[in-house]
Amino acid sequence: MERHGSEMNNTIEKLIKYHELTKEEYVELLESSDKAGIVNCLAKEAVKLRMKYYGKKVYTRGLIEFTNYCKNDCYYCGIRRSNRHADRYRLTKEEILECCRNGYKLGFRTFVLQGGEDPWYTDEKIVDIICSIKQEYPDCALTLSIGEKSFESYRKYKEAGADRYLLRHETACESHYKMLHPKEMSLKERKACLYNLKELGYQVGAGFMVGSPKQTLSDIADDLIFLKELNPQMVGIGPFIPHSDTIFASEEAGNLNLTLFLLSIIRIILPKVLLPATTALGTIDPKGREKGLSVGANVVMPNLSPLTNRKKYDLYDNKICTGEEAAECISCLAKRVESIGYELVNERGDALY
Repeated sequence: MERHGSEMNNTIEKLIKYHELTKEEYVELLESSDKAGIVNCLAKEAVKLRMKYYGKKVYTRGLIEFTNYCKNDCYYCGIRRSNRHADRYRLTKEEILECCRNGYKLGFRTFVLQGGEDPWYTDEKIVDIICSIKQEYPDCALTLSIGEKSFESYRKYKEAGADRYLLRHETACESHYKMLHPKEMSLKERKACLYNLKELGYQVGAGFMVGSPKQTLSDIADDLIFLKELNPQMVGIGPFIPHSDTIFASEEAGNLNLTLFLLSIIRIILPKVLLPATTALGTIDPKGREKGLSVGANVVMPNLSPLTNRKKYDLYDNKICTGEEAAECISCLAKRVESIGYELVNERGDALY
């Protein structure tokens, strides 16, 4: 046991010093996610790095979920195209701009346009929306999260003024990807999109679900290796939460503690990364976001979508979208952030690389 403990200490020291491990070392480390000493050691290092680069600042992103139509049929997702129970909606450009106006008054300086892969929003419509937002709010950053598009489409959005793009890879293991997605989707295409976005100069965000069906620690190790290789400016991870209208309805949700452990590891692997304490964290634990911020995260994403639509963007069951998750209660969220020693700031909050 002592020898094993010594080897683990060496692994931890290697991670802290070199910011990466081998796949086998990652698996071994992840097997220790229930050991308080190791968890606390990595959390302490993660917080030290986040303080070094970002201080006590917690950046806000105003989330606008503008369509829940999606042409994809991902097996885990509540807005998958074959879910006949989904109450579908689309926001008009004016409704999106009204969300931005409300957000700007509340202090938001980054807007995130998130939606399913909805063909109704052609490139021309997306470009028009981007141009309108950037014309009205030139001091704000605009993030898109609208899925897999062609290189040419991404180029058009960038030229129109989009600054960032979130595209979670969900899993970096080919066989696991196939378990979660229909055959017309591929991990190769997802990765190609991420590299295209980097080539075009976006601040890029990737990420994955923790505890998704059939996921192994080896799969998560693949995710960590891929993230180091991609070197994104943002990483969004959150626990898998099942949706009642999917084939995974009876699966267990992802583990909070493993998700928190991974937030610390990702902060150490990518010290300057923008790392959200996600909605899913707040959904599985009332203090989930605070816990995320306490182990290395530095971004929160309150919901700016119209109140009538928030419940309809139903990616998983019991998703929080009102109360302190709502942008209207930004002062409540600020107090919660202050209660753990951090400060909610009204800044664009660009990544440092």
